[in-house]
Amino acid sequence: MNWQAVFFDFDGVILDSVDVKTKAFRKMFEEYGSDIQQQVVQYHLENGGVSRFEKFRYYYEKILNIKISENEVQGLSKRFSDMVVQGVIDAPFIRGSYETLNLMRTRSIPAFVVSGTPHDEINFIVREKGLAGFFEEVHGSPRKKWEIASEIIERKGYIPDKCLFLGDAMSDYEAARKTGVQFVGIVSKGTDSPFPKGTRLSERVFLQ
Repeated sequence: MNWQAVFFDFDGVILDSVDVKTKAFRKMFEEYGSDIQQQVVQYHLENGGVSRFEKFRYYYEKILNIKISENEVQGLSKRFSDMVVQGVIDAPFIRGSYETLNLMRTRSIPAFVVSGTPHDEINFIVREKGLAGFFEEVHGSPRKKWEIASEIIERKGYIPDKCLFLGDAMSDYEAARKTGVQFVGIVSKGTDSPFPKGTRLSERVFLQ
């Protein structure tokens, strides 16, 4: 199909960088012991694409039962960013992602990043990785993914059913469902799918 536009999540779809962030979350909570670390990692992995701001609030208020201020959340996010940015930039491409971006550029199919990573940070990573020329726009949190996709579709006049969302997390699936965009879940070999039964899945990134 000649898609009007393709929306990409970033971690786990463009770059194989999910583990970089998993290790960082584990490191940040090492003072609380292995049980807390395991709960933090499990929540992180089960809530891919959710902004780190929401995750830190959950970790402190629901797991640790510690009230946390907005300034403290911002400080934790800055510390987390310092730990992961270079690792994400250095991460290898998910199989097929770079080739797909090249193909899309050849065919003049607009590509958009819709990420849970903070907006300024994901734009910095895309530039530093040398990928800016592949994407028409790059967007991150705090806006929800479905809000970003919906705004782009309306602004550009796209027909939702003629657009595709490639993602590896339920936040991507929900963004596609809420906007009426077609969806393919990227699930690496040997990994359980987080998506509902019947969802189109692929181990590599390519235009369906």
